Amino acid sequence: MRILLVASAFNSLTQRVHAELTDCGHELDVAVGGDDEALRAAVRRHTPGLVVAPMLRTAIPRDVWSAHTCLVVHPGPPGDRGPSSLDWAVATGAQEWAVTVLEAEAEMDAGDVWASVPFRIPGAGDAAPAGGGTGEGAGPGKSDIYRNEAADAATAAVRLAVERYESGNWKPRSQHDGETDVTVRPYFGQARRRIDWAADSCATVLRKLRAADSQPGVLDELLGAEWFLHGGHPEDGLRGAPGEIVATRTGAICRATRDGAVWIPQLRPRRTPGGPRTFKQPAVRALGERLPAVPEVPAPLVLPAGRRTWTDIRYEEKGTADGRTGFLWFSFPGGAMSTDHCRRLLAAYRHALSRPTSVLVFGSARDFFSNGIHLGVIEAAADPAQESWENIQAMDDLVEALLRTTDRLVIAALGGNAAAGGVMLALAADEVWCRQGAVLNPHYRLMGLYGSEYWTYTLPRRVGETAAARLMREAAPVSAGAAAAMGLVDRLVPAAPQDFAGVTSRMATQAALDRELGGRLAEKAAALRRDETRKPLQEYRREELRVMRGQFFGPDEPYHALRRAFVRKEPTTGVRPAT
Repeated sequence: MRILLVASAFNSLTQRVHAELTDCGHELDVAVGGDDEALRAAVRRHTPGLVVAPMLRTAIPRDVWSAHTCLVVHPGPPGDRGPSSLDWAVATGAQEWAVTVLEAEAEMDAGDVWASVPFRIPGAGDAAPAGGGTGEGAGPGKSDIYRNEAADAATAAVRLAVERYESGNWKPRSQHDGETDVTVRPYFGQARRRIDWAADSCATVLRKLRAADSQPGVLDELLGAEWFLHGGHPEDGLRGAPGEIVATRTGAICRATRDGAVWIPQLRPRRTPGGPRTFKQPAVRALGERLPAVPEVPAPLVLPAGRRTWTDIRYEEKGTADGRTGFLWFSFPGGAMSTDHCRRLLAAYRHALSRPTSVLVFGSARDFFSNGIHLGVIEAAADPAQESWENIQAMDDLVEALLRTTDRLVIAALGGNAAAGGVMLALAADEVWCRQGAVLNPHYRLMGLYGSEYWTYTLPRRVGETAAARLMREAAPVSAGAAAAMGLVDRLVPAAPQDFAGVTSRMATQAALDRELGGRLAEKAAALRRDETRKPLQEYRREELRVMRGQFFGPDEPYHALRRAFVRKEPTTGVRPAT
């Protein structure tokens, strides 16, 4: 069926719906952003059999939904109405929620129900997965839940709704039948999110931060300025006056509450009237000279059992003398990896290589694996071109370390989405294990970049030259299932987001007991020697970076405008990626 996908932004859910409907054989056109007239023009141009809206901030015009069936994804159960559904669910501690596919009509969120799929919201009472950077007891933030549990439910609901519509014999259920409990929830504004540092408990502060991550953040006053706080993780050891910054750690700040403390990784300055749009930065970098003299507390690489603290990189081991497995879990906000992130992760990787293991799992326990270089840190740098150059070099160093590991099996574990250099980082491992709901974007073109991370070596050897060129050219999202079919992914892990780390751990521990592992490692080392004889790895890197250097330092390259628009969420009118 010909489907027009309509969205305010090509966000993670829109990408996943696009990828999975494509897998189902539907022909998709996409209309992203724009006003009502742009939507009308898209409908006239594409003449769709069905319109699907995974994420809309505004209503579909009456003349469009009255002439075409328009299915809208609402992140709430039937009867739930309002623009902040998931915010309310997280803020109020709901444990069960749902995603509903509605038919557009005059009243927002009140249309007939084509499908509704429930999901469970992991909260503060859930044990934290291995790694993931949160310690115990915090629970994932709203954006994490949106990309994972909610996205699983939304995709299932969209596929079911499309199947029912295509069948021609399904009658959607009215919400005006008197049997649906209607709850109208207002917009969840900053007045409801405000933290009272003197009165709010640590649990309350964390709940408010979770419900605002990563958008819109919690507006707060700090050190004489107004900031949006992004992210929140518990700390069980540090204390201070409520609201006071008591420590820093790898770019994050720790603020005391009345009964504990919380780690806040990112801040965004409040936009001044008429000023440029602001964007999230590591908290320490954002505060700059405002930051008082507080101790930098080292991040524990190995987290003792029962600790409630935050670290973005963790290492642990499991198994017996017959086969030990190492797990290097990492989790960076938004999946972006700055120069510092890459260097610290490389140091942790080298530590993992010093351990007596035969299998090493390298990845994300849930949510993002990696989205490549940190465009926000680059945009904020005094010299964005130089910071871009240093960042890509640090990414390349990390990728090379994986490629040159021949004494153990390296498994890239993708608990969530990956894009650009993050996909290529995963491909440097021997095997890629991916949660079934993840989405991969194995390309750079939309940011005006050629790419590095040894992709000219790893991508063609995985999928072939023709498919590699197509992936780079089309720059389309790829579902985990499609990635497995083409060879980008070796094993799909059919686990819920909260269960991915545990399932992966059991699978990897079993792999360490494989009697054929020794022979496989010997062949792996021999294959690398053969490949380097044909063309050294450094030659791939040199060729890639020659192109990237021109794109970073060329003042007229589209990368600079595209990066700025992406980071600041500005339109890209008149700016097109290089072909």
